[in-house]
Amino acid sequence: MRWCLSLLLFCFLAVVHALSSSGSRLLVVLEDADEKDSYSTFWGDLEARGYKLSFESPKSNQLSLFEHGERAYDHVLLLPPRSKGFGPTLSPKNIIEFMNKDGNVLLALSGKSTTPSAISSLLLELDLHLSTDRSSVVVDHFNYDALSAVEKHDILLLQRPGQLRDDTKPFFGGEGVLAFPRAVPHTLGDSNPLLAPILRAPATAYSYSPKEDAGSVEDVLATGSQLALVSAMQSRNSARFTLLGSAESLQDQWFTATVKSPGDGEETETANREFAKQLTAWTFKETGVLKVGDIEHHLADNGDTTSELNPKIYRIKNETVFSIEVSEYNYDGYIPFEVPSNDALQLEFTMLSPFHRLNLQPTGKTHNSTIYSTKFTVPDQHGIFSFRVNYKRPFLTNIEEKHEVTVRHYAHNEYPRSWKITGGWVWIAGLWSVVGGFLAFVFVWLYSAPTSTAPTTKKMQ
Repeated sequence: MRWCLSLLLFCFLAVVHALSSSGSRLLVVLEDADEKDSYSTFWGDLEARGYKLSFESPKSNQLSLFEHGERAYDHVLLLPPRSKGFGPTLSPKNIIEFMNKDGNVLLALSGKSTTPSAISSLLLELDLHLSTDRSSVVVDHFNYDALSAVEKHDILLLQRPGQLRDDTKPFFGGEGVLAFPRAVPHTLGDSNPLLAPILRAPATAYSYSPKEDAGSVEDVLATGSQLALVSAMQSRNSARFTLLGSAESLQDQWFTATVKSPGDGEETETANREFAKQLTAWTFKETGVLKVGDIEHHLADNGDTTSELNPKIYRIKNETVFSIEVSEYNYDGYIPFEVPSNDALQLEFTMLSPFHRLNLQPTGKTHNSTIYSTKFTVPDQHGIFSFRVNYKRPFLTNIEEKHEVTVRHYAHNEYPRSWKITGGWVWIAGLWSVVGGFLAFVFVWLYSAPTSTAPTTKKMQ
């Protein structure tokens, strides 16, 4: 009996444990098996959050992202290869197809080796650009670890990103210092609006190739904040891709390393472990995932509590109420979604173009969602209209809801009577005065005796 209860308790804990909202199957592509132990803390953190890790070499013949036309994994973590690429199984075309099927990808680069051209081709597909010299790293002579990079200055010390949203739950923010050893820089293009930088290089940093013998660098890819170290892209189907410029920042030695800024800086421990948790949680859809619950629209009560819910037909000038429930996934379950104070969740009541664009206001909460509502008057235009909610923001999955309804004119017995319209009383009075005058004329004409036209004669006596 005890083992049955233990088994039930274990199953219950496995169910309620933190899991990604899109699945727990994680493929880790690692070419050098000897490096696996260098990331043991990172693997342990992922498994503790419910992920099922599958380690494969890019040279494995059994490696495949798809099985029977569907995704074989929910997420892919690509660690930098030492060879020329990941092979035909992980070609840029297959990775893009994996994302088109709602798969999520985290790609980590390393300045220890030259970035393969296949990876550069994949990043170009997403409008992410590496230096023409694929062995370049980021160097900063003012923000480096004075304990381990005294000469090369290629281990950057960076403050964690600030709040990327105006709320109390930043995805990547927090206090602490990040250590980025031998980070590979990249820049963001202008043709992909879905890209967003997470962590940029300091203003004093620049791209440098260790192969150069010259003491000074004249031609560089970019400098300062033009260089991005961590960037993210969320596609239109909400699949996520994250580019991490330093794979070494995920290793055990940098999770608990003690670093020191140049000058009189104090020694402090890095916050790489917490940042890695936040980065993987967002990439693998543990955070920033929005879900729509019940959507309701109906006539305003106006004393009538029998109005139909979600009717298919409305009449022009009806008072209408619309509401939508929105939840946000946060590590281990859905919580009520709070729209930031500098943003708005909007409803469009549209035909070919919006007739109404209204801000939805929070009007209630359930145990895991927030109810947003608004009230408006149906426009004086008949046709096929749509209730549309189109909410697309960086680092949040997209909300696209569309519900069509028909708007009709007044029926013949729904128009207000003429005597109820005070502005028409003058015309009504004019009408009845004409009718009354005509009837008076007819009455007088009918009942008036005609004058005699016969000649009068006198009798002779």
